[in-house]
Amino acid sequence: MSTLSIDATPRPLGASGLSCFPIAYGLWRFAGTDVATARGKVDAALEAGIDLFDHADIYGCDGGGSFGDAELLFGKMLAEAPHLRDRMTIASKGGIVLGLPYDSSAAWLRQACEDSLRRLQVDVIDLYQIHRPDFLGHPAEVARVLTALRDEGKIRHVGVSNYTTSQFRALQAHLSFPIATHQPEFSCWSHAPLRDGILDQCMELGVTPLAWSPLAGGRLFRSPDEASSADEAARLRDLQSVLDEVATAQGVSRTAVALAWLLAHPAGVLPIIGTQRIDRIHDSVTALSVKLDRPTWNRILVAAQGEPLP
Repeated sequence: MSTLSIDATPRPLGASGLSCFPIAYGLWRFAGTDVATARGKVDAALEAGIDLFDHADIYGCDGGGSFGDAELLFGKMLAEAPHLRDRMTIASKGGIVLGLPYDSSAAWLRQACEDSLRRLQVDVIDLYQIHRPDFLGHPAEVARVLTALRDEGKIRHVGVSNYTTSQFRALQAHLSFPIATHQPEFSCWSHAPLRDGILDQCMELGVTPLAWSPLAGGRLFRSPDEASSADEAARLRDLQSVLDEVATAQGVSRTAVALAWLLAHPAGVLPIIGTQRIDRIHDSVTALSVKLDRPTWNRILVAAQGEPLP
């Protein structure tokens, strides 16, 4: 049985012309430390080969921080080490307003983007994404402001996050350039994109999926007693068992196998890791050495869903 394709070859970001290392680094929990500590994490990611750094203006609000704190800290780090900018692709997201919660109006998206540029202390954001769909935002208005920001040189490429396939199509219909990326929640535990059409749409249109929470928000490392229900605990235990069996056989971690499961999908998924530990940043790239075949990949899915494939 042939193995599924997983290696360190850079993966394209849609039709943007940009290519990135197969694993990205997410800055959701990046805030709340000093510049030196932040620099250590970024250096570790770059040393591991990771070059796509995924921000959002809202990152920093968790853990007692404030709106924009992650971007602000990253910007301070870049100001002290500006040479790092040429080694990275910077992505960010906008469209969430605390208490609202979503605003994809032209005025807010422009303000959000320009505020992100100031906090990050960069001239252009390589990939700017709508964080979550605004049900009151018309895709034509969203497209107009994204096009204007692109024409002004403030963003290079556009992506969406947490969109449905129909929301994606509606926005794309009003853009004269292709959406580069789509960012859903996707892990071997939360595998809805396999069936809700998102990965199929990405393969149809040549769009790159960026998977947020690729380790299920740490759920893959919980004890069965920590699960919220008896059924979930049983499924989690079964999934952990299969992941560990593969990991032990190949001398890698459970993390590596879980990430490899995503990397093996033919849509060219880029998992976005969010660890704040340097050792785990380095461990994540060992996923590229994992060998999976179809039976093993499907065993992991069956364990996660708790029922056999039809």
